[in-house]
Amino acid sequence: MKRDELARLLDNFLESAKFEDYSPNGLQVEGRLDVRRVITGVTASKELIDGAIRQNADAVIVHHGLFWRGDPYVVSGYRKRRLAALLAHDINLFAYHLPLDAHPELGNNAQWAKAMDWQIEGRFGRQALGFYGFVPTPCSLDTLAMKLGAVLQRAPLVVAPSGEERLISRLAWCSGGAQGYIEEALALGVDAFLSGEISEQTPHVALESGIAYLACGHHASERFGVMALADWLNKQDGLTAQFVDFPNPAG
Repeated sequence: MKRDELARLLDNFLESAKFEDYSPNGLQVEGRLDVRRVITGVTASKELIDGAIRQNADAVIVHHGLFWRGDPYVVSGYRKRRLAALLAHDINLFAYHLPLDAHPELGNNAQWAKAMDWQIEGRFGRQALGFYGFVPTPCSLDTLAMKLGAVLQRAPLVVAPSGEERLISRLAWCSGGAQGYIEEALALGVDAFLSGEISEQTPHVALESGIAYLACGHHASERFGVMALADWLNKQDGLTAQFVDFPNPAG
């Protein structure tokens, strides 16, 4: 597949043009014209880029790319090393941030629900990034946390008011740094809200509002989209794709 054809395919499927984002979505670094082997990953780290080089990849597709609003204009240090490695090996870099959170089929939040067997009722928050729904069988908070730990490969941080054991039936979730959505989750009347990151004020809001909150890890909650995208790309003519993951100590 030609590079520009792949770019159009991804842009159209992920509807990247409709998002107001913090980073450019789509092709970020131009590499070779012909793309056959693709590596997907959460972040365009040097570790992931080096892995793509070892596997002779033609393109890398990530959720977190190289360029962000507010970054310095000078490309130096670790940014230079990442960019230099891509250019030296003529590897294309594509990045899809909010489009890969929000996509109704392959997005982080849709795939998170699929992995946990949650039933999606609707969307909420800015640009409808957040999802809400219910668990088929109400469960205890401990049971929910245990299943999350198994699916995400890390134990979530659980914040909940003390008292009698509560059953979790309806919940809202948004991957990554979406802890600020807790106010809107409260308005939905859910029993629990889940995001990737946690901020200082989040526990106070949860405890004082009577809602359970689970911080599940930014990286851990955003593997789903690039994993599903690799599976989808493997169904496209002329492409072979593989998701590659590296542990992130921040979760």
